[in-house]
Amino acid sequence: MKICVLVKDVPDAAVQKRIDPSTMWLDRSGESTLNPFDTHAVEAAVRFKEGDDLEVDEVVAVTMGPEGAQRALQKAVALGADRSVHLCDDALAGSDVCATGKALAKVLEAESPDLVLLGQQSDDGECYTIGAVVAEHLKMPSLTQVVGIEVEGDKLKCERQAEYGYDTVALTMPAVISVGDAINEPRYPSLKAIMGAKKKPVDTKASSDVGLDASEVGEAGSKTTVTALNEPPAKEAGEIIEDEDTAETVDKIVTWLDERKLI
Repeated sequence: MKICVLVKDVPDAAVQKRIDPSTMWLDRSGESTLNPFDTHAVEAAVRFKEGDDLEVDEVVAVTMGPEGAQRALQKAVALGADRSVHLCDDALAGSDVCATGKALAKVLEAESPDLVLLGQQSDDGECYTIGAVVAEHLKMPSLTQVVGIEVEGDKLKCERQAEYGYDTVALTMPAVISVGDAINEPRYPSLKAIMGAKKKPVDTKASSDVGLDASEVGEAGSKTTVTALNEPPAKEAGEIIEDEDTAETVDKIVTWLDERKLI
């Protein structure tokens, strides 16, 4: 059995996000890291391999992006993935979620995984939809916001988070599952694993290697276009209440809450 994990290289959370005004694309020239949400997907895959519920032969990390995206693959391998695949060429630049999903699905078709895992969202785009797009192209069942997976015979019983509580859904493999960050606590890679990951070769592929035409990806293959960008409105300064008299402070807080119909 093979598990593929979709991962993404994203700007470090501590770095101010910048948009290139000429292209309307996110500027990825600064520090970057493996998408934190994808670490939970890697951990889930590695736990399946280490456990007895599924006979997993290998865990493969897959990403699409510029040359620097290999950092995310190295981190995924350090966390336990066996090998990695990097879809990378200039034709992919500017791909929206539709073009990206199609491109990743082409890579996965060549890998023929029994299970595809990914994080519920990326830390930069936060679109939440890439798993569903990939599943549509692969013609596989898809679940999102999954926070628990149990193996029951030939099925996976998944608990997924919803606005009203939790759903329990059973599905058969092959399948695509987007996991939530509540599913597990990712491990910290050892120094030996980090150094070993840097030495492992990355299987780099161009669009043509997976049967993609340049017109199917990049701006040409995208279904959406960013037409304008605006800074978010500035937040109003909050009110600081000094606790000189506790009773008076409590009254002020209660009055403030009551005025806004919060109590």
